[in-house]
Amino acid sequence: MVSAFIPPALGHSISETIIPDVKTTLNLFGMHLRKVRGEWSYPIHAHPQYEFNYVLEGEQLLVVNNHSYTQKAGDLVLLRPGDSHSSKSGNGKSFTYFCIHFDIDDKILISLLSRLDHVLFESESTIVHKLGPVFARLVEISGTISGAITMSQRMRLQSAVFDLFGQLWEAFSIEANLPASGTYEKVELAHQIRSRLQGLVYQQFQLELPYDSHYGIDDIAADLGISPSHCYRVFRQVFGVSPREFLSEQMLHEAKVLLDDSSLSVSQISSLLGYRDIAHFSRQFKRWYGKSPREYREEDK
Repeated sequence: MVSAFIPPALGHSISETIIPDVKTTLNLFGMHLRKVRGEWSYPIHAHPQYEFNYVLEGEQLLVVNNHSYTQKAGDLVLLRPGDSHSSKSGNGKSFTYFCIHFDIDDKILISLLSRLDHVLFESESTIVHKLGPVFARLVEISGTISGAITMSQRMRLQSAVFDLFGQLWEAFSIEANLPASGTYEKVELAHQIRSRLQGLVYQQFQLELPYDSHYGIDDIAADLGISPSHCYRVFRQVFGVSPREFLSEQMLHEAKVLLDDSSLSVSQISSLLGYRDIAHFSRQFKRWYGKSPREYREEDK
């Protein structure tokens, strides 16, 4: 491994703290601070980035994926990539809001954002209490920009946004009842477990391994150097379900996708998913879904 620095000779250090390498790419798009009239409106649209929308004064009515949200001063909205949304005044009067679109390549942070299934966070929520001062800082920096942005302003904006993510992480730790110490490591471990579980489904589907093949969750735990009980505990803390429940959800999803293809027989689907026989697949599907594969197909007609 090539090191970016030459460590001191052994025995020369009195104390030392090694900080892991940090490699994160952050892109900010369409950041703006805007005050609009009561008759203003923005048509329905979607974009491939995340969006934070923070109302400073007045009231905004947002329609996100056909659901309406009234956003008052101090409230925060988080939109995910692909969310369709439109906005207008919530009371026919002028209002002021701050908006930032972003994407970031940190898989663990994206995993966190995907778990925050709320759209609207009210001003009194734990998350907004944590993030409010950072948004105030972003608004302050934005207010100093007129015309071309300077290097200093750009760096200050990026610094504030990274601070925003840090505060979001701490707030999430509180809401999810996770201890602040080691939270990132736990989420990273849970993410690794999740990837391997998805790989299990992929292997069974692509290599036609039997569903109850010997390699499973206990083997994933062993590969990661942890006990099965720790594997279950960490995964449930982060994703809210056990690894086995998650694996079942993934297999059920694959089964539904195949059952939706009318050109495939139930027997063929059973074989594709790695089951010993159609009876075994039917029993398992009914245990997951409450109906047999054929009943599932019938209700879809």
